[in-house]
Amino acid sequence: MTIQTESTGKVTQTLEALKKNRFGVQHFSNASAGVAKLLEEIPVEATVGFGGSWTLMQLQVAEQLEARGNVVFNHNKQGLSKEEVLEMRQKELSCDVFLTSTNALTVGGQLVNVDGVGNRVSAMVFGPKKVIVFAGVNKIVDDLEGAIERIRAIAAPRNNQRLKLPNPCVQSGHCMNCQGPTRICNVTTIIDKKPPLTDLQVWLVEEELGY
Repeated sequence: MTIQTESTGKVTQTLEALKKNRFGVQHFSNASAGVAKLLEEIPVEATVGFGGSWTLMQLQVAEQLEARGNVVFNHNKQGLSKEEVLEMRQKELSCDVFLTSTNALTVGGQLVNVDGVGNRVSAMVFGPKKVIVFAGVNKIVDDLEGAIERIRAIAAPRNNQRLKLPNPCVQSGHCMNCQGPTRICNVTTIIDKKPPLTDLQVWLVEEELGY
């Protein structure tokens, strides 16, 4: 769904801040154009890892890459055993291209994420040869406080619902700071600027994607 943002200036400000923070940046009017660019830029011989992004699942990016011959490491693929899921998570950390989204993106150009296991946020910072963060403009927030609130009110509850976990935010619709073994909010990261040894790019799409 295309979003009429409250201010085109906010998107522009975010893009400028990302560039200032040394991230590689691309901007697309729609998701189809962004996915086409992904398929163009990722070589067929590249290994590609996925960070459990609902955005990329919606767009069936993994399936398109597999269909054309890429080796894909996707721990969310149906039918994997626990051992295979772990193996996939480990391979995602050293792939040629790692694809993910972000839980929140501040106007100041910071990427804020909360992870369960930590493999997604680890790969975003160091390991893969290239990292592409593919995000809709609905992920943009004003500041770090807004980023955490977005995660607690939107990303965490919806991911718990998607994963069919028995955590209280499924019913309440907001993070309850649960303490059980199925908690998926265990690791919080803030990427202020591009890590110097990681080719980290943010591709921003003028649509509402994922949560």
